[in-house]
Amino acid sequence: MTTENPTQHILTGIDNLDAVLKDIGAGKLLLVADASFPFLNIRHRVEAVSTPYVVFSDFGSNPLYEDVCKGVSLFRQAHCDTILAVGGGSSMDVAKCIKLFCRMNDGDCYLQQDFSDSGIPLVAIPTTAGTGSESTRFAVIYHQGVKQSVTHPSIIPNYAILEPAVLSSLPVYQKKCTVLDALCQGIESWWSINSTPQSHKLSCEAVRTLVDNIEPYIFENSAAAAALVMQAANKAGQAINITQTTAPHAFSYKLTSLYLLPHGHAVAVCLPGIWEYMLSHPEHCKDPRGTDYLNRIFSDIAEAMHRQSATEAIDCFRALLAKMNISQPKANNREEELAILTRAVNPVRLKNNPVGLDEQAIQSLYNNILL
Repeated sequence: MTTENPTQHILTGIDNLDAVLKDIGAGKLLLVADASFPFLNIRHRVEAVSTPYVVFSDFGSNPLYEDVCKGVSLFRQAHCDTILAVGGGSSMDVAKCIKLFCRMNDGDCYLQQDFSDSGIPLVAIPTTAGTGSESTRFAVIYHQGVKQSVTHPSIIPNYAILEPAVLSSLPVYQKKCTVLDALCQGIESWWSINSTPQSHKLSCEAVRTLVDNIEPYIFENSAAAAALVMQAANKAGQAINITQTTAPHAFSYKLTSLYLLPHGHAVAVCLPGIWEYMLSHPEHCKDPRGTDYLNRIFSDIAEAMHRQSATEAIDCFRALLAKMNISQPKANNREEELAILTRAVNPVRLKNNPVGLDEQAIQSLYNNILL
């Protein structure tokens, strides 16, 4: 199956890989693959590709700027002309940055130079159903200990190949965290102040499909559900590419580092409380389309979740977390940790949120998130 968005081709089935590489005229690949690659059930399908390749895997789950520089060097030294990313979010982030940096001046920090399209083709094969990074213009790397968000339209992969068979071999907890990230992205994109009719359509399709298929995907390892979940996660990624994320993601980042929670777990424990707060504080609405509009959006999300009201949808979300054993982080020193969390909220993501959150609200919400 093939679908398209304005900037890329999206195909289903790894059997498309050779045809894609032929179509783009690939002569030599830089295969960017994370540490999970040797254990993937599609590894042999990737390695059997007819185009010559070299492998770059010298990076971790939170890739560093220096890691990307090593990838750029290998790309140049091996005379590659195409990049193939296989893996989760870290592989996608590294591959996107290599694409962006590989034609830049290596005498200066790439992050400080003007970004432009390098013209290097990028093909992405995601191995989780979560971030939808294979269809976004965003990448994250760390430079001198600081998280750097790299954004440019040219780093959206030219082709995304979705192969749901890869999901069957994932650890169950990883499946839970990644699919919850996709569900949160679908919901957040829907209520973002940057939403559009196109993003609403993508969000609706993503949320409805995920809610209908999460349980057979997680608890039954259903191949049919996995195929639908992977498509839905990609649509959530396309929606986020338009709107960016909002408060639940802004809250999640420090939870991840402070309590060593996977990203999807951290976002999921933030979302229901924030949604509840927004429902009860319509006076703080900052979406220019108004409070009535926002309430309709909340109702539309609830309908996609097969619930009669937003309150019921929030209860449904919490029940899903409980069924999946997704627990809230436990505070060791509540007062100190609340102060750290409150100071660390990402202000860029908060700007996209439809309801304003002041420092007192942020601290109160974190207090409810922590056990």
